[in-house]
Amino acid sequence: MPQLIVLPHVDLCPDGAVIDARQGVSICDNLLEHGIEIEHACEKSCACTTCHVVVREGYSGLAEATELEDDLLDKAWGLEPTSRLSCQALMGTQDVVVEIPKYSINMVKEGH
Repeated sequence: MPQLIVLPHVDLCPDGAVIDARQGVSICDNLLEHGIEIEHACEKSCACTTCHVVVREGYSGLAEATELEDDLLDKAWGLEPTSRLSCQALMGTQDVVVEIPKYSINMVKEGH
């Protein structure tokens, strides 16, 4: 079972996390299943960039990004060459290290 390692994020995961991730399941769903409440304003339909993550290790082990995902990523805050939409990046067999950016394009959150 691959591990999903989450670097510390001040609000969502202050101490970081190591998750036994399910292969073939998106990074977003793996995070949500383990209590890391990453934003996903479009309900994981690849229509926004609120679930943007930067893959620090294991990028090549993820399913390839689609053209739609690549087009949307151009709008993400803090875009880097290894950025992915976590709702679209499916876990493979490799461990993956992700960083959740400090901000998202959705600066107003419900309930805050």
